[in-house]
Amino acid sequence: MLGKVLNWFRKSGLHPFPLYQTLRNYTVGKALADFRAGINVSLLDFPQGMAYALIAGLPVQMGIFCSALSSITGPFLASSRFVMLGPTNATAVMLLSTFLTLGYAPEQAVIALPMMLILVGVFMVAGAFIGVASITQYISRAVVVGYITAAACLIIVNQLKTVLGLHVPRAGTFAESLQNLIIGIGETQWEALTMASLTLLVYLPLKRWAKGLPTVALTLLIAGGLAVVLGHYGVHAEMLSPISVSSWTFGLPRFDLGDLAVIANGALAVAFLSLLESSSIAKTLAAQSGDRVDLNQQMLSMGAANFACAFGGGMAVSGSLTRSVLNFRSGAQTAISSIFSGVLLVAGLFLFGRFIGYIPKPALAMLVILVGLSLINRTTIWVMLKTTRSDATVFLSTFIGGLFLPLDTAIYLGAAASIGLFLHKASKPGLKEVSFDDSGKLVEQKLERERKDRPEIAIVHVEGDLFFASSDVFLDQMRHVVQHPALSVIILRLRNAHNLDASVALTIKDLVLFARSNGRDVIVSGAHPYVERVFKNSGLLETLGESNFFRYHPENPTISTRDALKRAQEITGEKSADITIFASEKKGD
Repeated sequence: MLGKVLNWFRKSGLHPFPLYQTLRNYTVGKALADFRAGINVSLLDFPQGMAYALIAGLPVQMGIFCSALSSITGPFLASSRFVMLGPTNATAVMLLSTFLTLGYAPEQAVIALPMMLILVGVFMVAGAFIGVASITQYISRAVVVGYITAAACLIIVNQLKTVLGLHVPRAGTFAESLQNLIIGIGETQWEALTMASLTLLVYLPLKRWAKGLPTVALTLLIAGGLAVVLGHYGVHAEMLSPISVSSWTFGLPRFDLGDLAVIANGALAVAFLSLLESSSIAKTLAAQSGDRVDLNQQMLSMGAANFACAFGGGMAVSGSLTRSVLNFRSGAQTAISSIFSGVLLVAGLFLFGRFIGYIPKPALAMLVILVGLSLINRTTIWVMLKTTRSDATVFLSTFIGGLFLPLDTAIYLGAAASIGLFLHKASKPGLKEVSFDDSGKLVEQKLERERKDRPEIAIVHVEGDLFFASSDVFLDQMRHVVQHPALSVIILRLRNAHNLDASVALTIKDLVLFARSNGRDVIVSGAHPYVERVFKNSGLLETLGESNFFRYHPENPTISTRDALKRAQEITGEKSADITIFASEKKGD
């Protein structure tokens, strides 16, 4: 059985234990650097974990449990030495939106969450083995920016009700939540608003003048002290529940197969979002440090961390931007810094868990609102809106969708818009004609379907992606060329053609048959091994014929075109046939 598992890893290109190489070369100096980084990250992670659990509508301890479990388990399979796994704003809001859309009360969400995390883990592990991480290159950053901006709006409006002390119905979208907030605003409790306002007055000076200190943790400590003092004067705000380590249980989660189908869509959205978020962070930090990162390996580590959280009372796992950057800037040398951080979080629970009951809920809600405001990056939004029409379309589709629709639907909408626009651009092969003028110089002319001076032999350069999305347009353009009465032979030069697939193979076959039915012939030149494999596997090479197929030779790139021209002259019976070249607007050879 172990041999089969290792064989799966080898075939997929994944490593079953990448931390082994780190441990082999681990030194005391690296350990000290990792421990210092782990301390810094854990001081930020403790209050952040509580905040993200609050965002998701879950008990605050679940955020801390998630941070500890994922920080300890993730590095055993991770590719990046800097990315810190745990709860994030993006995944927390996705959980909130999913459970609210399903109409789950907080108690139901806690019961259903482990099953959802198992599904997230399954999607991520399966995706890692089949290598789906490469899909991120087709998803515009505008999708992530649009989602995060919409998520920030939902975070703010959901936490405002706690700041105001309101008990209004929960809703799964920003628009519904805002409506409920406006309806219930007349029942604002001044005690909660006072506590939240004092928290803001404490946090802002600390953020400005105490940048070297853990400002979030320090603010909550001061807010807890203020709550005790105000309590003596009759000002009482709702408090968080204390956390006892004895309540941290491990075991098999409860399964309700009836819920499996309804939460699968949310689980897939969480997995997809986590992949986008983590891959962006991993690539950014790898570029700054000179590392190489395997996104599928990173995806595998997130899948394992989600399994750990499913059996250990955590929440959804992703890569955290703030904690990962802090880990990098704190001088972490290896992924073991994450393990140190997780162990310190567990120690913090033992030492300080009972004191969490002194933190006012409005104080934590105010800090969460500040986090939400920080996610709205006006500069980046401006870039998305002004750079290209495609970026603006994708951003607005995701953002507006996120305001009025569940966030899982919004991110699918944005991803579909991004991929759709990419395919739209890639599916328009633009051709231009290059031919000789009377003086013997090459000149460019517009490609016109009804040119009257069409020569006997035409060379068509195909450059860039030629796949299913561009096959129909390509066939339509080529048919108009074939139908010219003066034309006898078309040479398709495929040296710079990429990503040919079955659809294109059938398209070229249709072109060959159409040309021959009109008394013309088609020749292929500059075919790379990949192109030849597609032609052979699809049966296209048999239709075309070996005599009309000329392979690319790296030692002499032009020889295939020369041989193709000789073959064309044999077909026409003319050794001095006119020749023209059709080339895409991209620079070719």
